[in-house]
Amino acid sequence: MRTANVRATAVRSRARAGMGVKLARRINRVILYAIAAILVLIFMGPFLWTLGSSLKTPQEIATFPPTLFPATPRFRNYADVFTMVPMALFARNTIQVTLLAVIGQVTSATLVAYGFSRFRFPFRDVLFTLLISTLILPREVLLIPTFLLYKLLGLLDTLTPLWLPSFFAGAFYVFLLRQFFLTLPHDLDEAAKIDGANELTILWRIIVPLSQPAMATAAIFAFLTHWNDFLEPLIYLNNKNNFTLALGLRYFQTLPNDAQEPRDQLMMAASLVVTFPVLALFFATQRYFIRGIVMSGIKG
Repeated sequence: MRTANVRATAVRSRARAGMGVKLARRINRVILYAIAAILVLIFMGPFLWTLGSSLKTPQEIATFPPTLFPATPRFRNYADVFTMVPMALFARNTIQVTLLAVIGQVTSATLVAYGFSRFRFPFRDVLFTLLISTLILPREVLLIPTFLLYKLLGLLDTLTPLWLPSFFAGAFYVFLLRQFFLTLPHDLDEAAKIDGANELTILWRIIVPLSQPAMATAAIFAFLTHWNDFLEPLIYLNNKNNFTLALGLRYFQTLPNDAQEPRDQLMMAASLVVTFPVLALFFATQRYFIRGIVMSGIKG
């Protein structure tokens, strides 16, 4: 009888302990969700402010105290962005520069990374270390030499200086792809060589198909860098017909303002127009992006 009571008491104790653990887990989960929701609201605050301001009238944008959303949304602001400023031309220039830069960056970085990861040659590690050390050089340090070089070549005030350097393999992209190539077994190369494949065939038929996540990650980084670049277009471009979207946003601040009406709402609308392709690209390729980051060894 005592044994049965002891067993029943033990069962009840374990049940209570189990319920306590489940309750603690639920409480911890609720707290984590609450913290995550608060952080989302904090980080989404600037975006919501931009969205609300882009739909305001010139009078509402200047009212004090400010309001988050307008009383009546004014979607005409998005149409005014393309009528007051040649945003379509700026977008075409930006797309041209970005596509050429992405193609050049991924192609050249793939070739260089393949050489560093698969070939053995004298001073390979020294050259790779020297290449990676260029990452610590601020871009501003190179502006004057590159400006003088492009001036000597007659390339100033053209789109060429914005995409031409991408065909010479950036150090970050080489590192990213090399780290991924090192995870691929060399047995694949040896099997392909037995079948008569040369190095370019191995790269194109074996390495590239297996490296799509890393190459997609490199392409996304290159896209973001050149799509949002402001400094180099500001230095190299003078003609409005060659402006990119980043310069086009600043162009709203330099427009002649005869009526003395605020143009901040148009700048907010233009900012969202420029940001939308970036958001669409990320959500469409986030699976490859996250996988490429994890498998390339630059996580953390």
